[in-house]
Amino acid sequence: MKKFLLAILFLISWEASSQSFYRYRFEEPWSISAGVGPTQYFGELYSFWKYSEGIQPEWNANLAVNYIFGTHLKARLEGTYYKMSGSDPPSDPRANRTPRNLHFRASNIEVAALVEYYWYPVKVNNITRSLWNPYIFAGVGLSTNNPQAELNGTWVDLRPLQLENNPYEEYIMVFPMGLGFKYKLNVYMDLKVEGNYRFTLTDYMDDISAYNVNEFYLDLVDDYTSGTNPDRLRLAIRNPQFILDNGEPDVDAILRNNGRVRRGSGLDHRYDGYMTLSLGLEIYLAPDIWDNWIFRNRVNEKRFRFW
Repeated sequence: MKKFLLAILFLISWEASSQSFYRYRFEEPWSISAGVGPTQYFGELYSFWKYSEGIQPEWNANLAVNYIFGTHLKARLEGTYYKMSGSDPPSDPRANRTPRNLHFRASNIEVAALVEYYWYPVKVNNITRSLWNPYIFAGVGLSTNNPQAELNGTWVDLRPLQLENNPYEEYIMVFPMGLGFKYKLNVYMDLKVEGNYRFTLTDYMDDISAYNVNEFYLDLVDDYTSGTNPDRLRLAIRNPQFILDNGEPDVDAILRNNGRVRRGSGLDHRYDGYMTLSLGLEIYLAPDIWDNWIFRNRVNEKRFRFW
């Protein structure tokens, strides 16, 4: 009888341990992730690659839903809120941009669909996930586009003003691509670090494109002198050489100069872009995540934990 009872107790203990192990042997394709980090804009007011510009970082936050659909492949639907800005004052003197005295800021929302390719397989049981896994990704998305500039202490939306007589869209196409790295924290969660650069099809994320104002300066001057929309000239030309002591544009100087006031690069093929770095977490939506992780049995925590 004693041997029989001991055998029963052994089988029960073995079965409990086996169940505690096998409950982690799931292949869960769905996960959610979130992250935060800095944002760096690239355009007419910033050229990191060509000059010693330092950095002009803002910040971003993102939230995504992920789905494993191949041995090394994941799909991702992601929403990102990001801020970006740029200004002339810290620019490299060799860029010949400081005298323009231009600046901008923007707060935008981006929605993107991406595909990720991982170095190690991801279509595996979560308990056998690789401890670390680098990946590359690319996709397509849509972003709002709302640059602003400060005038007399007030931030003004620039897109409706059409400072260069060239209207541009409120929503723009973006093409994100980059590199990432994931580290397995436990069965349900990864730490992720990611760098994501967005190519765009617009040169107006900073509201600057034309090399100078000679093609449209007469319209700016007319709107200013007639009082129709004087802020267009005030925001388009901020170079101290063309500003009076009272802070208003020097119309006579602008007319005498025939609109040869430097504004942007003037290159049609040079589009703006932006880069985000992100540090975040990815949580795998396992069937037992609520019972065994979030509301874990604290009495058996050490016995049944598998990392």
